[in-house]
Amino acid sequence: MKLIILDRDGVINQDSDAFIKSPDEWLPIPGSLEAIARLNHAGYRVVVATNQSGIGRGLFDLETLNLIHKKMYRMVQEVGGLIDAVFFCPDVDEANPYRKPNPGMLLDIGRRLKCSLNGSPVVGDSVRDIRAARAASAKPLLVRTGKGARTLADQSESCANVPIFDDLAAVADYLITQSD
Repeated sequence: MKLIILDRDGVINQDSDAFIKSPDEWLPIPGSLEAIARLNHAGYRVVVATNQSGIGRGLFDLETLNLIHKKMYRMVQEVGGLIDAVFFCPDVDEANPYRKPNPGMLLDIGRRLKCSLNGSPVVGDSVRDIRAARAASAKPLLVRTGKGARTLADQSESCANVPIFDDLAAVADYLITQSD
C-alpha cells in the first residue's frame, strides 16, 4: 500500500491566520483536488492529518468541522478522487502528543491503517509538519503554498534536506513520476 499524508490548511485549501471557521471559508488551492485524484489513480491512499486548534479556542465546533470536511470530501469526489480519512487534533496544548509537531497523530494513522510510515510522504507547509514527519520516520515534503513560503524564508535551517515543491500538484507530479 502506498500512503500519503497531507496537512489540510495551506496544502489542500487556502490557509488563514484567522483560521478556517466555516465551510464557506474552505476554498481549495487551484489544482490540489485534482492532485489528490491523480495520486489515488497512481495507487496512493490519501489521508489528512491536521491540527484544528480553532475548536479548542472556541472559534468553531466539531459539527462545523465535520461540515467543512464534508465539503472537502465532496469536492475531491467531484474530480474523481478520494480522501480515505481525516485525522485531527482539536487541542491548543502543544504538549498533546497528537498535536503536530508531535508525531502522535501520524503514528496513530500508521497503527490504524496497519502500515509503516517509514519513508511515506507527509506533505505540509510548516516546520511543525516537517518535525512530525521526521519524528514518525516518514518523509517530509514542503509546499510553498499556505505558510510554506514564509516557512522557507524564516526557518530555512529546519527545511534542510526536505524536498520543496510549489504546490500539491507538483508533489503529485513528482511522486507519480518516481513510481513509474
